[in-house]
This record gives sequence, structure tokens and C-alpha cells, in this order.
Amino acid sequence: MKRILVPLDFSSTSDKVLDAAIAAAESMNAELCLLHVAKPEPEFVTYEPGPESVREAVAREMADLHHKLQKLEKDLKARGLKVSALMIQGYTVEKILQEMERLNVDLVVMGSHGRGALYNMLLGSVSEGVLRKSSRPVLIVPVRK
Repeated sequence: MKRILVPLDFSSTSDKVLDAAIAAAESMNAELCLLHVAKPEPEFVTYEPGPESVREAVAREMADLHHKLQKLEKDLKARGLKVSALMIQGYTVEKILQEMERLNVDLVVMGSHGRGALYNMLLGSVSEGVLRKSSRPVLIVPVRK
């Protein structure tokens, strides 16, 4: 069975990316592999655990994102699509590339926020990073506002 990896950040662009991925999956009779990469743990660790309110806020955010991903998976399955969903934590480009290989996907469908060359040069772009290092075909969905 063919597989399409769909990294989602749950931004305003995610719907357009998902629409393109669904169209590709239907035309290829492929399984959609939804992926959300959550922010990595902080680079530094102190001896103090930090305020409990901060830990609780981070845990709530992670739980909310996981719930969104599960709901999306359930909704797409209800439409008759073959879907799996995974949420992992780490550096986005690195994790997308790892999952692409681990899942042996045939295609990656992701969006481009269209922030421009200066932004990409200074901060980098997830789409650009994946595109440069991918061993698989990558479909970039332009989602400029």
C-alpha cells in the first residue's frame, strides 16, 4: 500500500495542505500518515523544576494538540480514508525526515507559509529543510495569504 506523510502544524494553512493530501491519497489509493511534531524539550535543564503552572500549561497544550490529531484521524476514517496519526516531540525537520524513512512513504505533502527569502535565510523553513534533505518526493502546497 502506498503511503503519504502529511506533517501538520495546525496553523491556518493546515486545511489547504490536508485537502491536497486527501486528493493525492484518493487518486493513489494511499494511506495518509498524519504527523505533528511538537516542540522539543528546552535545551537547558536546571535543578529546579520550574513553576507548576508552566508545566501544567505545557501539558495542556500537548494534550490539546494530541486530541486535535486524534479527532482529525477519526473524522478522515469516517470519510472512508485509510489514516494513521502520530504525534512526536523533537526538532521538526529532523523528525519529519526520520518518520519519512521509518514509514517508507511514497510522498510527503506539506505547506509553505510563503514568508520570503529573508525569513528563510535567517530562521530557516521546515518545508525547505525537508525538501533539501528528502530522499522521497515532496509536494509543497503554497498557502500564501
